[in-house]
Amino acid sequence: MSTPHVAAHPPLQGSARVLGTLALSAATFMNVLDSSIANVSLPAIAGDLGVSPVQGTWVITSFAVANAIAVPLTGWLTQRIGQVRLFMASVLMFLLASWLCGMAPNMTLLIVFRVLQGFVAGPMIPLSQTLLLSSYPPEKAGLAMAMWAITTLVAPVMGPLLGGWITDNISWPWIFFINVPVGLVAAALTWAIYRERETPTLRLPIDYVGLALLVLWVGALQLMLDKGKELDWFSSPQIVTFAVVAVVGFLFFLVWELTDKHPVVDLSLFRLRNFWSGALTTAVAYGLFFGNVVLLPLWLQQFMGYTATQAGMVLAPVGLLAIVLSPVVGTTMNRVDPRLYVTASFLVFGLVFWLRSLFTVETDFVTIMIPTLIQGIGMAGFFIPLVTITLSGLHPSRIPAAAGLSNFTRITAGAFGVSIATTAWEDRATLHHAHLAEHINAGRPVVEQTLGQLQASGMSHEQALGFIDRLTTQQAYMISTQEIFYLSALLFLALIPLVWLTRRVRGAAAPDAGGAH
Repeated sequence: MSTPHVAAHPPLQGSARVLGTLALSAATFMNVLDSSIANVSLPAIAGDLGVSPVQGTWVITSFAVANAIAVPLTGWLTQRIGQVRLFMASVLMFLLASWLCGMAPNMTLLIVFRVLQGFVAGPMIPLSQTLLLSSYPPEKAGLAMAMWAITTLVAPVMGPLLGGWITDNISWPWIFFINVPVGLVAAALTWAIYRERETPTLRLPIDYVGLALLVLWVGALQLMLDKGKELDWFSSPQIVTFAVVAVVGFLFFLVWELTDKHPVVDLSLFRLRNFWSGALTTAVAYGLFFGNVVLLPLWLQQFMGYTATQAGMVLAPVGLLAIVLSPVVGTTMNRVDPRLYVTASFLVFGLVFWLRSLFTVETDFVTIMIPTLIQGIGMAGFFIPLVTITLSGLHPSRIPAAAGLSNFTRITAGAFGVSIATTAWEDRATLHHAHLAEHINAGRPVVEQTLGQLQASGMSHEQALGFIDRLTTQQAYMISTQEIFYLSALLFLALIPLVWLTRRVRGAAAPDAGGAH
């Protein structure tokens, strides 16, 4: 959500502005951190709670879907409750949900609490931007947003590192408990500084039917994607039911939202070329990006012998070049066509995923880390230019609805991307394992020779066969990983023409960095 006229109160001065910036940044940091901190901890969480690592990805997708559904409600809730009260409620409920996540005794309750955590987190990001902009004079708005954007870029760097270290050295519940002290300090400072700066409230109607239909079809589609592999897809009546509910719910949602006087989602925005092509490009690209962000540490920990900390170290460099280059992109946006930045970004992502498709089981730590470092260049030209394109040409009164809708499509696509990537990864690995096993049947001279060598080293016949099967499984997942990276590279290149369907944005300054988390 961007607010076109935030100057209802005079800008803050001196230490109040510094403390206000720190408090809002801490809350944003905590929120964005939670979308990435669990990635490297999934194998530990899944093992502790007795589910497969792929089922463990529900910890990521449940948070993302609930967060996506809450984002479009931010504008309505702000007008009903007030910016400061809503932000405080969001932070405090996020802390409660974080504590409950850490206490969860099983996967079912953990997912329930992650849904709650994702939903109450919805207003936190857009309101942190809005309150921050109100703290600075208009001429320093660019500085305020640059500081905000750096916070949202540092958190994904810290998330895997912090998550890995906590998982290896303490225990995974602490990746959620750590939010509590940070959030309490942020909430206390925010209330002390901003409580006298509350915005006026209005009693506005809410589109309850539209909201219910939104929750229904997005939830059904995500459940279908998450449980499809486990239940053998459309041979399961449960999956068929989810699919029917998703399709019918979506159709009803479309009809209702296009005819309701106060729709929860303003679908008429999709009539605008820059909005629909910008939002679609952002959603597909983010789905590809986020699916691979979850897949890489899963592969490293399950099949390359990496600890959670080591996997976090591989992921961490992604933000380094992004932090350096993002301010450059933001300040030159009014002179450079944003489509050029996005094109360069997607070429970099194509290169990164192509390099990853060359990985083998022998690839060393440094070689695996290099594409992650390069990816930071692509990150800098990804979010801010795409937000600029998507929101260009809109009347200021429509920007909050447009920012909410584009963030909804992006976050939802990220959750779908995780489910699709991990399901395809397992399916292709199963297929490759079957093909490899056909060539490693007992009786072949090389297999008999290997078995003999293993038994001579002290293994029993069964242990030797098990060792060969583990190597086969490792190779099968390696080939599957290579395929997903290679396909991701091709899809990023295929998105470039979609960027150029948009009209040129003239004299654009980034409206906000709302996509940067």
